[in-house]
Amino acid sequence: MVKPSRSYRVFQGVNGVILTLVVVVTLYPFVNIIARSFSGERQIRAGEVTLWPEGFNLTTYKIVFQDSMFWRNYGNTVLYTVVSTAVAMVLTTCYAYVLSKKHLKGRGALVGIAVFTMFFTGGLIPNYVLVTSLGLKNTVWAIALPNAISVFNLLVMKAFFESLPTELEEAAQIDGLSTYGILLRIVLPLSKAVVATMVLFYSVSFWNSWFSAFLYLDRAELMPATVYLRNLISGATTGGNAGAVDAQLSQVGANIQAVTIVLTSLPILCVYPFVQRYFVSGVMLGAVKG
Repeated sequence: MVKPSRSYRVFQGVNGVILTLVVVVTLYPFVNIIARSFSGERQIRAGEVTLWPEGFNLTTYKIVFQDSMFWRNYGNTVLYTVVSTAVAMVLTTCYAYVLSKKHLKGRGALVGIAVFTMFFTGGLIPNYVLVTSLGLKNTVWAIALPNAISVFNLLVMKAFFESLPTELEEAAQIDGLSTYGILLRIVLPLSKAVVATMVLFYSVSFWNSWFSAFLYLDRAELMPATVYLRNLISGATTGGNAGAVDAQLSQVGANIQAVTIVLTSLPILCVYPFVQRYFVSGVMLGAVKG
């Protein structure tokens, strides 16, 4: 075994120090947010909270968890995320697979239409009128359909499908498989990495989304958790600005943002480790194309 040279050991040491600093800088905001979510109002306002909770306090968590509306809205978030992600994956996969076929007539026009929507939209009011006229208001489809296809994700999947050997599909055609059979039985099993990556992208996007629900849903029982927590932040901030002396309201106003971040980020952080191994390979295989 060849012994590493002194210069190589120095290089490894410097790399280790730099990467350690990067990890510390990256993790510090997350740890600080968690600490703030469990800290008391006085310590938060005094800037005494760093990596460990000061004046341990669960008031905000208790207020949120004891509210039945929060759990109903949280269930709505899960429902909207699952349905919207499923719709988005079906439409994006089918569209990307079609665009990956270079012999398709009008392929350039279809790609152009997709790319055009990255830079130009109909506007907020036309979108609202369209969703309302279609009868989608106060339904899950008002959230799922208007945002069903991300052009960035579409182009990544398209590039990935183009990188697959055409001989596989030709052999499947000879064996009698239809277009849908090839997609379901040949292409998708070979595309687990990019599919898992796209599922992660869409899930995070729909989970954190609040504006579509705020715009298209009128009833409180239909709102996702993000809107519930936004309203809680708004109420706490308004109360604090009005000079409210209620200690409980002051505590909520002090750390509601930290609690909000923790509650909305935790499910995604729990899911991410299971798809992380597909993340890098999925993005690179779909993006690196000569």
